[in-house]
Amino acid sequence: MQLQDILYSQGFGTRRVCAGLVQHGWVEVMDRSAPDPAFRSCRDATEVFAPEGLEFRVQGQLWPYQEKAYVMLHKPAGTECSQKPSTYPSIYTLLPVPLRQRPTKSAVQGVQAVGRLDQDTTGLLLLSDDGQFIHRMSSPKKHVPKVYEVGVKHDLSPDQIEQLLSGVVLDDDPRPVRAAACELVSPRCLHLTLTEGKYHQVKRMLAAVGNRVEALHRSRIGDLALPADLKPGEWRWLSGQDLQKLQMTGL
Repeated sequence: MQLQDILYSQGFGTRRVCAGLVQHGWVEVMDRSAPDPAFRSCRDATEVFAPEGLEFRVQGQLWPYQEKAYVMLHKPAGTECSQKPSTYPSIYTLLPVPLRQRPTKSAVQGVQAVGRLDQDTTGLLLLSDDGQFIHRMSSPKKHVPKVYEVGVKHDLSPDQIEQLLSGVVLDDDPRPVRAAACELVSPRCLHLTLTEGKYHQVKRMLAAVGNRVEALHRSRIGDLALPADLKPGEWRWLSGQDLQKLQMTGL
């Protein structure tokens, strides 16, 4: 694949822009065939490389080639999971421009959030440009468990825990909505596991049993936990091991 096409596929702009990056000497490619592998500057935008496993730098920024992008983000409070936020900053502003510009077959460019978290909810958020992956992870038919750490206003009673497990009725669905698991951590904190993602579901479920959510944090999706060293607002690529954990969650 020509270097300008590789850059284009990774979201570095139009093919003309990518060709210009190369011609200005702003692109370096890892030459693994050399006795002492190192990055070398490229000036020919039509030079051909095998993209799989390719590493390159654009204006000093290291970037591994990814046929499809799979990333995790530690969503901070006060952000919206929308390309066009209404009140708070968009989570997409926390990502580098290439991830937001990756060409896709749909009308929307770049990676998309796998489901949404409320503006005041923090924690693990997945993003990708792989439509099948997004569907598998977000479809209620796939029953992917998501664990939330929930802080509430009033002490939780055994009866409230039982109601959450047996099912509560929300105003937009006559069918009872149940928690897959509910672990009481302290009188006003619980770990709640859900396998579907209705609008404001956790908050509405707690309201239905007579309590109120004061803090909400998603700590896990399937077998993938939010890394302790990933700070709010930071992102990273999902590793092969991360993807394997997600593939093992009954998909």
